[in-house]
Amino acid sequence: MALIVLKFGGTSVANTERLFNAASIAEKAWRDGEDVVVVVSAQGDTTDELLQKAAEICPAPPAREMDMLLATGEQISISLLCMALYQLGCPAVSLTGWQAGMTTDSQHTASRIRYVEPGRVKKELAQHKIVVVAGFQGVDEYSDITTIGRGGSDTTAVALAAALGAARCIIYTDVDGVYTADPRMVTGARKLDEITYDEMLELASMGAQVLHNRSVEMAKRHRVDLEVRSSFTNEPGTLVREETMESRNVSGVARDLDVAVISLTGTADVPGIAYKIFDRLAEEKINVDMIVQSAAENGQKHICFTVDQEHAARALELIKRQGDVEYRDLAMDPDVSKISIVGAGMAGSTGVASDMFEALYEQGINIMFISTSEIKVSVIIKSEDTERAMQAIHDKFFG
Repeated sequence: MALIVLKFGGTSVANTERLFNAASIAEKAWRDGEDVVVVVSAQGDTTDELLQKAAEICPAPPAREMDMLLATGEQISISLLCMALYQLGCPAVSLTGWQAGMTTDSQHTASRIRYVEPGRVKKELAQHKIVVVAGFQGVDEYSDITTIGRGGSDTTAVALAAALGAARCIIYTDVDGVYTADPRMVTGARKLDEITYDEMLELASMGAQVLHNRSVEMAKRHRVDLEVRSSFTNEPGTLVREETMESRNVSGVARDLDVAVISLTGTADVPGIAYKIFDRLAEEKINVDMIVQSAAENGQKHICFTVDQEHAARALELIKRQGDVEYRDLAMDPDVSKISIVGAGMAGSTGVASDMFEALYEQGINIMFISTSEIKVSVIIKSEDTERAMQAIHDKFFG
C-alpha cells in the first residue's frame, strides 16, 4: 500500500461543487488502497478577503495577529473537505498545520519550515482515515501560529511527503501541467510531460506561477517526485523529478513583470562602491536579482540592477541617503519586464543565447541587459514589448 500526498489549491476548493470534486479524487485513491494525505489552501479569494478585513481595522497590523487571522482560511477548507468526504462515505480527519507537526521559525507571515513531526498524521493513517491537513501554516517554538508565505500550501505538501516517505506528491491546480510558456499569452504553448527540478525551479523563480520555488527547492532536496495536474480533469499532468527521459535545449519561456531597474551612472572607479550599495540593501532585506557593471571609462563606471517593484522606491531612497556613494545620475525604471529561457540542455549546447537574441532582433526589441547561468538566459526589456517577445522567443525554440 503506497502513501500519496494530494494538494488542492484555492480554486480547486472554491465552492461546494469543487469541494466535492476534490473529495471524489481523494476518495478514489483511498478506495484504490492508497494511504491518502490531502493538503488544502484557503477557498478562492478567502485570504484576500481576510487581508481586506485586517486593513479596515488596522493599516499596519502586528505580524503575529495577521498569522492568527490568515490561518483561519485553511481551517475552513479542511473542515468542509472532511464533511464532503464524510458524505461520500470516507473516514477523514482534519488537522491544522501544528496538529500535523509542522514546526517553523518565528518570522511571522513569511516563516520557514524547520522540521516536521508527523506522528499524529501516521496515527490517523493507521486507522485507515484520509488525513486532511491545512496548508500554509505551522507553529513556532513559542507555540505561536505562523504562516509560511506565498506558495505555502505547496511547501506544506512537499514537506509532509518528504517526512512521510510518500510515493508521490500531486499538486492539483487550475492548469493541467507545466507549459513551455503561459498558454494565455503565447500561441502554441504546449504541455510538458516531465521537467527537472532545476528547470522547474528556474521557471518558478522567473515568474512561472504553477509551483512556488520554495516547494520545488524542498522537493529537490528530499527527492520528492512531484506531479502537477488539473483538479478539473484529473488527467496525467507534468512530472517534476531529478532527471527526465527527454533531452531539450530549452524547456520553457517565462516572464516576470514584477521588476524595476535602478541605474547609477558616473560612479567613481574605486574599490568598494558595489559593496557599499548592495550591503546596505541587504541590511534592509531588499533582494537584488540581476546586476550589470560597465567597464571603467575616464575614471567612471555605471551600475544597473533589478529589484521587485515593491522594494524599488525604498532601494532608491536608501541609495540617495548614502553619503559615501557618489554618482552623476540615479534613476529607477519600473516599466520593464524580465524574459527568461530555461533548459537543462543549454549547458552542453551552443547558439541558444544567440537564437534568443535573434528572435528579439527580428521583432525590433531592444535588450537593456542580460544575465546568464548554466541553464538560463534572462534579458530585461521594456514592458510594452513583453507579449511580442514571449511569442517570438517561443516560436524560435518550439516552432
